[in-house]
Amino acid sequence: MLARLARSSYRHRRLVVLGWLVGLVLLTFVASSAGSAYSQIFRLSGTDSQAATDLLQTRFPSQAGSSADIVFKATAGAAGATGAAGAGIKDPVIQARLNTLFGDVGKLPQVGEVLSPFAAGGAGQISADGTIGYATVNLRVDRAAVSQSTKNQLQSLVRSANGPGLQVEGGGDPFTGNPAVGSTELIGLLAAVVILLIAFGSLLAMGLPILTALFGIGTGFAVVGLLSHLTSVPSFATQLAAMIGLGVGIDYALFIVTRYRQGLHAGLDPETAVVTALDTAGRAVVFAGSTVVISLLGMLLIGIAFIGGLGVGAAAVVAVTMLASVTLLPALLGFVGHTIDKLRIPGVGRQRDHRLTVGYRWGRFLQRHPWPFVVVGLVTLLALALPVLSIRLGSSDESNTPTTQTTRRAYDLKAQGFGAGASGPLILAAEISGSGDLPTLQKLTDALSATPGVAQAAPARLNPAGNTAVIQVIPTTSSQNQATVDLISHLRQQVIPSVTNGTDVKVHVGGVTASFDDIATKLQSRLPLFIGVVLALSFLLLLVVFRSLVVPAKAVIMNLLSIGAAYGVLVAVFQWGWGKNLIGVGNTGPIESFLPMMLFAILFGLSMDYEVFLLSRMREEYDTNGHDNREAVADGLAVTARVITAAAAIMVCVFSSFVFGDQRIIKEFGLGLAVAVLIDASIVRMILVPSAMELLGDANWWFPRWLSWLPKVHIDGNDLPALPKAAAADDSTPSDDWERQPEPVG
Repeated sequence: MLARLARSSYRHRRLVVLGWLVGLVLLTFVASSAGSAYSQIFRLSGTDSQAATDLLQTRFPSQAGSSADIVFKATAGAAGATGAAGAGIKDPVIQARLNTLFGDVGKLPQVGEVLSPFAAGGAGQISADGTIGYATVNLRVDRAAVSQSTKNQLQSLVRSANGPGLQVEGGGDPFTGNPAVGSTELIGLLAAVVILLIAFGSLLAMGLPILTALFGIGTGFAVVGLLSHLTSVPSFATQLAAMIGLGVGIDYALFIVTRYRQGLHAGLDPETAVVTALDTAGRAVVFAGSTVVISLLGMLLIGIAFIGGLGVGAAAVVAVTMLASVTLLPALLGFVGHTIDKLRIPGVGRQRDHRLTVGYRWGRFLQRHPWPFVVVGLVTLLALALPVLSIRLGSSDESNTPTTQTTRRAYDLKAQGFGAGASGPLILAAEISGSGDLPTLQKLTDALSATPGVAQAAPARLNPAGNTAVIQVIPTTSSQNQATVDLISHLRQQVIPSVTNGTDVKVHVGGVTASFDDIATKLQSRLPLFIGVVLALSFLLLLVVFRSLVVPAKAVIMNLLSIGAAYGVLVAVFQWGWGKNLIGVGNTGPIESFLPMMLFAILFGLSMDYEVFLLSRMREEYDTNGHDNREAVADGLAVTARVITAAAAIMVCVFSSFVFGDQRIIKEFGLGLAVAVLIDASIVRMILVPSAMELLGDANWWFPRWLSWLPKVHIDGNDLPALPKAAAADDSTPSDDWERQPEPVG
């Protein structure tokens, strides 16, 4: 199938390239016209926070929609028209300006009400020193349904309200901008250019993977934007898509271009070289890409729209870049033909017989001293993974965003005036039978106010029917603080039952902070099952591909150790604060609740790339050299070391570039992916795997007869005729062992 696709793409290359150009332009235009609808819908059936949301949506709609804060501060010492310096926000002129703002906001179509600090009962919304206050904007719709027009008008009104003596900022989802794609991606792209130049030694060969990846990412961005209208896709999905798309897109094209050059150097004509490349490396690309897509789509099984949408968005970009690699790239190679090695850089990209390479010498050195390297490698991975034992899942707050964003400035103002927990209040939804339950609500409010960890408990607000009440509780600590998580548990298990037991009052603890806590609890309980399923799938795939029980078992253990080490580094940096200032992390806090699951899904596919590439070459050597395991390990490592190193270096550079962006979540993804790929390609593939295979010997390939019924799957195009060996090696013509060999999965 891939051979036919390659031949068709090659022979109709003009139509293929034109089709991709038209598709890119058309999809971008449609996505731009439709706009994006990025959102974060959290629906967790069976949780206390969801019960609170459902109750409010049914009986108290004005309190159930999305909300935003307008936070303001009177400049110290500023005088209003009255000339009363230091009057703060109660200065008549400043108060009049704010009332005008609140009135304009209240007229917006999707705004239900604006709770002003100057209205009756709003005294708690003014700081003790009278310089800081906030108004709560309750919207008629949830955050997913807030239109871009409403967001734009809200942001415009808040910006225009700033002026002499008054600072006004916006807090909440309507004021959160979509992360831009820009400088960090450029850094990763430039690093990939340098690595490809070193690997190929040719400007033209370098440009093909870059161009293919850019086409895939550009089209993928448009697809993700359109998908945001169909499912809940978070705002940072574009940056995650750029990160993954650049990494896998360049790597996929790298492996195909490498195989194409091998074919040309072995004497094949360009069309045959393209067909051969797609039927070998192309198979590996489809195998690896499909594995990543399936793993990411597995996030839908979690049952949380936000998590599923993130997986769908990332899977869409991987699928598009994979499609570009097996259709657009063969067409581009058709235009390049024999000129792919033109525009060479002197002294760069030369290749020699693999037994003269550093990789071969390194493999032989490992085989002479396998035990020390196995011990050192395992100890290193276990030490890096040790912090994962104290991992805490949750959600970071606005204190981790840059001060250039209005949401961060609003957070800082509220924290300054009302404490760290003011930006993450708990919303208690109470179901009551009537006015006879009001004394119970008052007792509950008093009990909440006296609870350690509670800064303020507002008086209960009743719905028009008088059968539902809302109590806002402000913790003394921020939403990402463990003390706030403990407070939520304490309220649910002790404080609320102690007051409501024996009454008809039913109280649920909700709000964004409580929802994130429930999400973390749910994901943490399902993480072991998810990891177990992924590892089992990995074992079965490798069992079928390599027809060995030992190889897949070893691979599962190695993958688990390398990903565990990546988790450990994340905990050390983002949760413990080790070196956080080096990458611009604001405050320490929990690891995002969905990140371990998402990372595992991505890294499962990426680690499979190098695993299959390295082991398939070793397996082929083992089958063709008379079952000499020692020679198979040394030759397999020598042939694949250079390509694995180049591919991993590209991914590490691309992922690392995102560590220096603004978004904490993207920093976590970037660092986690970079560390995992670095460990996987160095400690695991270059040290542990060859050392362990040397120690295990022929046992590596043990395959019991009772499993012989399993299908045989070939991802290296072994039905193709062997390529002729190059006649000789010199400095100008790459002359590695050009016999047909399995290609990297990338």
